[in-house]
Amino acid sequence: MSAQQNCWEYMKCGREPGGIHVGELGSCPVPTLDYCHGINSGKSAGRICWAITGTLCQEKINGIFAQELKSCMTCKFFEKVQEEEGDKFVLLIPAQV
Repeated sequence: MSAQQNCWEYMKCGREPGGIHVGELGSCPVPTLDYCHGINSGKSAGRICWAITGTLCQEKINGIFAQELKSCMTCKFFEKVQEEEGDKFVLLIPAQV
């Protein structure tokens, strides 16, 4: 079985550190959010990107969480993670205590 992909690998957005679109679109926060590491079996926030503002969706950067989440829930990557994780799927980042 192959390793599960993180969003930047699946979507090929090029906004990960050293990515081809960083100069044009800026760095995505997802690959650097270590406090999300392991959620939905991802690296950093790579498999819970829909819960992070500032991600690239439909070729534009989203900034309002409620609008982004609505859009993300129809994303093929979101559906893929949900299917792969099954009963262990995490929709939102657990509160930090």
